[in-house]
Amino acid sequence: MIRRMATNPIPRLPAFPDGFLWGVSTSAHQIEGAADLREPSVWDAFAAEPGRVKDGSTAAVACDHYHRYREDVALLAGLGVDAYRFSVSWPRVRAEGGLDFYDRLVDELCAAGVRPVPTLFHWDLPLALQEAGGWLDRDTASHFAEYVSLVAGRLGDRVQKWITINEPAEHTLFGHALGAHAPGKQLMFDSLPAAHHQLLGHGLAVQALRASGATDIGIANSHGPTWPASEEPADVEAAGFYDLLLNRLFSDPVLLGEYPDGLGELMPGDVAADLKVIGEPLDWYGINYYAPTRVGAPQGEDIEFGGLTIPAELPLSVREIEGVPTTDFGWPVVPEALTDLLTTFRTRYADRLPPIVITENGCSYDGIDDQARITYLDGHIRALHRAAEAGVDVRGYFVWSLLDNFEWAEGYARRFGLVHVDYETLARTPKASYTWYQNLLRSRD
Repeated sequence: MIRRMATNPIPRLPAFPDGFLWGVSTSAHQIEGAADLREPSVWDAFAAEPGRVKDGSTAAVACDHYHRYREDVALLAGLGVDAYRFSVSWPRVRAEGGLDFYDRLVDELCAAGVRPVPTLFHWDLPLALQEAGGWLDRDTASHFAEYVSLVAGRLGDRVQKWITINEPAEHTLFGHALGAHAPGKQLMFDSLPAAHHQLLGHGLAVQALRASGATDIGIANSHGPTWPASEEPADVEAAGFYDLLLNRLFSDPVLLGEYPDGLGELMPGDVAADLKVIGEPLDWYGINYYAPTRVGAPQGEDIEFGGLTIPAELPLSVREIEGVPTTDFGWPVVPEALTDLLTTFRTRYADRLPPIVITENGCSYDGIDDQARITYLDGHIRALHRAAEAGVDVRGYFVWSLLDNFEWAEGYARRFGLVHVDYETLARTPKASYTWYQNLLRSRD
């Protein structure tokens, strides 16, 4: 039985441009389950190692979306979103009949009047490719392009809007530099080839999608403002370095066709030739935004921050942003930083910046009567509108996430969903934020 949650009246939000796309997002490994019907991924191997996932859980069942996708599409239709961003599991596609699931899902979405927006890589690399070198090996980018061609050939008659790759910055930093995510490598700055090969894979995927006839292609890069801990030169320098690694390293090559000064020479292969591929023109640019980061000079000791251990040997330290609310994950809630981020991008990239879509924005809070999530989403949507008023061309907004799910190394301890999932019964219960977002979307009419 679905309980009705009382919510405070929400005023009508300012109008966005005609055709603005409202949606929600998920990813395959976090919700699908049915691990026996796909090849193993790097995350299966990672989660099997004791201590890697904080609650010892795996995504073998997750939300069982594979078997319950019709129920979940009904939730999308009831919500009233224009579009659903999901990811295609590369390990599932490699298994016999694996693309059949996405055929069924896309058909169900189209029948419900919800636009399918697939992401083609969301961190779940097939384990067999990892054992052959993974993203540290250049061949993985070519394998990715072949897989993208296969998916586009199967789904392209019903899918118009595509996302190549999700958050290569986090996959590089957490998965290859710090070892906090799969594949669990602790390479520090030797992880840079993984960044380059993911970006190359993105460019090759754009080419493959264009060859299939696609005309609406973007990427989902994570970005956030970097604030120096003080005006002291050492803090300003450390913040600039962090911004270089987490923001510009992944946006400059895509938008400008070049690496920031000094980084290109650290990358493998014929970098100049690769950048011509990486910089393939996009129809829009996706940004996943959650919070700004306050950064200062190194403090000589490991720092626990946001569920991660920041090693002392890094030439920076991440500091707490004081005086702002935080989510249950401990992330600062600073909606105005989204406006700052987008206006900075507009200034930095000018006419090289295509229209922007917020491909993820959300927060972790427990409880079904999740008023804090409503406050968070309301503030960020208004911040997005302020960026539009300032001249940023914004074309869409996707909430992370439709469902509570397997939150990577945190296991099931963090709940980002508009819909509560009981992990024992797998029952879905819309939260207060689901009803709020539903009413927001209805207010457009």
